[in-house]
Amino acid sequence: MDYRHEPHGLFFMIDNKSFYASVESVARQLNPLRSVIVVMSEADNTGSGLVLAASPMAKKLFGISNVSRQYEVPDDPRILVVPPRMNLYIQENLKINKIFREYVADNDLVPYSIDESILDMTKSWRLFGKTPEEVARRIQLRIRHEMGLYTTVGIGENPVQAKLALDLQAKHDHELIGRLTYESFPEAIWPITDLTSVWSIGRRTAAHLNRLGIHSMRELAMVNPYELQAEMGLIGAQLFALAWGIDRSQLHQLRPAKEKSWSNSQVLPRDYRSQQEIEVVIREIGLQVTARMRHHHQQAGCVSLGIGFARTGEAEDGRSGFHHSCRIEPTDNAQLIAATLLRLFRQHWEGQAIRNISVGVSRLNRSQGLQLDIFQDPQRQLKNERFDRVIDELRDRFGKTAVIPASSLLPGGTMLSRAALVGGHNGGNSFD
Repeated sequence: MDYRHEPHGLFFMIDNKSFYASVESVARQLNPLRSVIVVMSEADNTGSGLVLAASPMAKKLFGISNVSRQYEVPDDPRILVVPPRMNLYIQENLKINKIFREYVADNDLVPYSIDESILDMTKSWRLFGKTPEEVARRIQLRIRHEMGLYTTVGIGENPVQAKLALDLQAKHDHELIGRLTYESFPEAIWPITDLTSVWSIGRRTAAHLNRLGIHSMRELAMVNPYELQAEMGLIGAQLFALAWGIDRSQLHQLRPAKEKSWSNSQVLPRDYRSQQEIEVVIREIGLQVTARMRHHHQQAGCVSLGIGFARTGEAEDGRSGFHHSCRIEPTDNAQLIAATLLRLFRQHWEGQAIRNISVGVSRLNRSQGLQLDIFQDPQRQLKNERFDRVIDELRDRFGKTAVIPASSLLPGGTMLSRAALVGGHNGGNSFD
């Protein structure tokens, strides 16, 4: 591969190690690398709570991961289980990115997630040290001294190299720093045979590559790129570039993707078995998603419903849940969309215990006003349209709980309890 015409910059991908658990450790004056803390959402007596973060020592001693369930966490007095405090994590993230802005211009910083950021250090790194590793170490020590948090840094000549250096090298390095270049990329990355360990390659993609006879990054790099693209589409071309460490993106030119759908999901606070309670939540989520869509002046031509079974439901049925969608005439009417969701649910639910509900709307187009249905009362259609608009205006002005359906006050309703959540989890203000 001739890399002479590829971008040659210097990028840092910086990750806050076990961020949520580390923040909770520091708040309790504990060392984040030595404490045994698990941040768990929706913990209850059914054992279905979700682990959002585990400290490095919790992972090492007990094998707890960030996708573990409550029932998989050992009942050991050494483990401190705490609820999430999303507002605190957001505040800490803002402080960290404020520190990063002392090393790069605003246009050269992209917060990749709540615990990772990409810094384009191409123009500025020489101001802070003799080598990129020295600069990375300086930033690490700064964050450790000021905030008590440990960070890992991946260094690369482009963002994808920095990301792979972070995931595959820095997290296992004594100094928590890894570096990849075009020159070192083949030796460092090509021997990898666990394709799912490489950023952006999931299980289904890895299985597809395996069916094509590709079982390592070296084999991926040696494949005919035109044949791979013909087989897998655009993702095939992206995977070939990934295998060679090529990334031509420019941070200051990144644009958010255009929304092609709206969706929301909820992990229920307990196992739901009552049809009435389940349908209350389905309606609530449907109303919420429809309101978001209307806010962007859109209509949906497709509605989808996903149901995740609880542990007992999985044991009874043998499946983890179901997901179905339905084409509809384009609409932004909340009642019509909610009715479609309930119809989908009644068609496919067979009494299993439920723990997760997701709702989505897609096939969006610009709302051009109300299209009357000749088979329905026009006055009723106009009244429903005005009703939705008034509800939207009241919520915009006084908050999303200013007006709620009466059904949300029934057993099982979650609209009020979730109104104060941040990112679907407890915002938190103090120790619980």
